[in-house]
Amino acid sequence: MLYGIAGDLAKKMIIPALYRLTARGVLDVPVIGVDRGPMEAAILREHAHDSIATVCGPVDENVFGALADRLIPVTGDVTKPALYTELARHIPGDAFAVHYLAVPPALFGPIAERLGAAGLNTRGRLVVEKPFGHDLASAQRLNTELHRHFPEKRLLRVDHFLGKEPVQNVMVLRFANSLLEPIWDRDHVAVVEITMAEAFDVADRGAFYDAVGAVRDVVQNHLLQVLAYLAMDPPAEDGAESERSEKCRLLSAIRAIDPDDVVRGQYTGYLDTPGVAPGSTAETYAAVRLWIDNWRWADVPFLIRTGKALAVTATEIAVRLRQPPRMLFLCADAGRPQPNVVRFRIEPDPGVTFELLAKAPGKVDALRDVPVSVDFATEQGQVESAYERIFTDALAGDPRHFARQDTVEEQWRIVDPILDIKTPPEPYQRGGWGPSSAERLTEEGHWIPTAIRP
Repeated sequence: MLYGIAGDLAKKMIIPALYRLTARGVLDVPVIGVDRGPMEAAILREHAHDSIATVCGPVDENVFGALADRLIPVTGDVTKPALYTELARHIPGDAFAVHYLAVPPALFGPIAERLGAAGLNTRGRLVVEKPFGHDLASAQRLNTELHRHFPEKRLLRVDHFLGKEPVQNVMVLRFANSLLEPIWDRDHVAVVEITMAEAFDVADRGAFYDAVGAVRDVVQNHLLQVLAYLAMDPPAEDGAESERSEKCRLLSAIRAIDPDDVVRGQYTGYLDTPGVAPGSTAETYAAVRLWIDNWRWADVPFLIRTGKALAVTATEIAVRLRQPPRMLFLCADAGRPQPNVVRFRIEPDPGVTFELLAKAPGKVDALRDVPVSVDFATEQGQVESAYERIFTDALAGDPRHFARQDTVEEQWRIVDPILDIKTPPEPYQRGGWGPSSAERLTEEGHWIPTAIRP
């Protein structure tokens, strides 16, 4: 059951993912597309074909035909009982339905209530997209509202970053390799920097973005989840719930944010974007310094930055290691050697790089930087997209790559102090790295450069 099948998210992400799953022979259930507007089978088929062609390129008509045969359009108002009477006709008595809500968050509660009133919640799973609330209090209210009809074990909150193969690989690389885990602590790590930079601006999403801002859009969800994978302790046992519990435990150890550890910015020209309110103080850039109060990470700064209209588009994690207590060698230019950096590249070129030091050719006891890099695309080939993983897990009922209630609430607890900051964001020019004041969050006076350079 896909609610909002004619919407932007379905067009750009969900329908292409269903097409790829069909091509792999994984999708073997009917897909009931729900929307308010007229949606006859031929219209839905055309809509799906256009979506796939735009996102995936040339369409394999045999694969599309197999998907189209599974698409069943249902038109109706999600707030009215009549729609759910119609939906019940398409669900056999012994079937288990997945209700995927690709709709505005204001409709999550009403849809869950109507599903409960129609008796469609007892053999069903509810999947909701972000944002899940707009602060801690609203997230708690929404959890209470949805739990009236769906228990936590049948409520899946989507954070598509958790479906990304390179994000999942962060935890695997840590715990599967003795090269990393023994040094993954305060004694060996000097600083951790997480960057999600976007060279593009908000474009035609001004009205949406103005109500959200960078912190709600990606820091509260995507980037804190990445941080949790990077810093969590090993799960006590195999299984989704043990892993999710460790992530939540890590997030609960993050110290309350000091406003002095936050820099907010807004790129020049944002206020001219259609849909943006005059004088808007929504941030298009955010940099935050976090501290984790546990034995593993005490006194190690974790820096997060994200922004629109920056120098490059790249998402990566840079972990700078501490230097030996005494340096025996100088760099080839007679400067102090740079510390080692472990770099997890999430997008656009997934992989991992170890930035090491080696002897400079022809020099006596002189060093040069030597990157040792693994390109996942080369080593692993084509991998499934985030939404392919999300749908596979949702159908199977595997909660590993969805956000749990306590985790979502911890994430809001962390960022709520940023949302309370009333000072206007600092202006910054397009094509740079955001407000210069963000450099003060680092001990060195500058952020570790991204692997992708302007």
